[in-house]
Amino acid sequence: MTKQNSVAANRVVVVGDALIDEMVSPGSHREFPGGAALNVAVGLAVLGVPTTLIAMVGDDADGNRLREFLATHDVNLVATPGPYGSSRATSDRTDGEPTYSFNEAAQKRRIEFGPAERAALEDARLVVVSCFPFDDTAQTDAFIAAVSEPERRLVIDPNPRAGMLTDGDLFARNFERLAARSLLTKVGDEDAELLYRSTVDELRERLLAGGTQTVLATAGRAGASVATVDHVLVTEPIAILPGGVVDTMGAGDATLAGAVQTMLTRGVPTDAAGWQALLADAMLIAAATCRQEGALLREPAGGQS
Repeated sequence: MTKQNSVAANRVVVVGDALIDEMVSPGSHREFPGGAALNVAVGLAVLGVPTTLIAMVGDDADGNRLREFLATHDVNLVATPGPYGSSRATSDRTDGEPTYSFNEAAQKRRIEFGPAERAALEDARLVVVSCFPFDDTAQTDAFIAAVSEPERRLVIDPNPRAGMLTDGDLFARNFERLAARSLLTKVGDEDAELLYRSTVDELRERLLAGGTQTVLATAGRAGASVATVDHVLVTEPIAILPGGVVDTMGAGDATLAGAVQTMLTRGVPTDAAGWQALLADAMLIAAATCRQEGALLREPAGGQS
């Protein structure tokens, strides 16, 4: 196999959101490219994985900024036009506690699965879904129809956002439809609380009982776990690295990118030791990311184990 063909054979396609994150606090106003799917796509590229992002991007100044950022990090973009422009998320800390809001484009985001999107998905080694509008059944069905043999190559992170949800129960039902067909599903404690009013451990067991093969569950300072339908369960504390935690915004996305990179380069683990190694490496990457401002994935000094 030639080097070019090898790169193509290992390409990952990420499907989900791309937006401008706006941070407002007393005396400060900052903006930077973000969105969970964009963070994962760029994180994979940083880790050396050839990556394509399928997302809605408007024909506007924000859209140009997103395109330039992705190009800088060598992420191929297949863009669905944004009829309301590009998405924006605002975190306002002016009064102390942060408040979050999303513009109309983010609330009405839509991904079309036309010929370009279908071609990208067909050629992907793995397909990663993050912050997809699962509360839109038509979009969910269109995505399912566009992905062949999803059980072999689908990785899902629901990543719901309260300000973007129109129907939490419908989101949960459609998410679980895909989770049951996935290679790996990642969930966090905030997902469990928002969608199910439950703990992340309870959500993990619910997904496994519903047919999900493997669940990677993150719980902030409590670390993370991987559980499989074959009764493998491994846990890993947060990784301790030099320096203090600066920004936890990209921790979950970095964890997912690290896990996907391991599955791609070393293969999907088949035993507890393999999942433990995957989880330990992912937590190292998350810890390194948290020691810099912003959500851009950072690799730990000295590399992974």
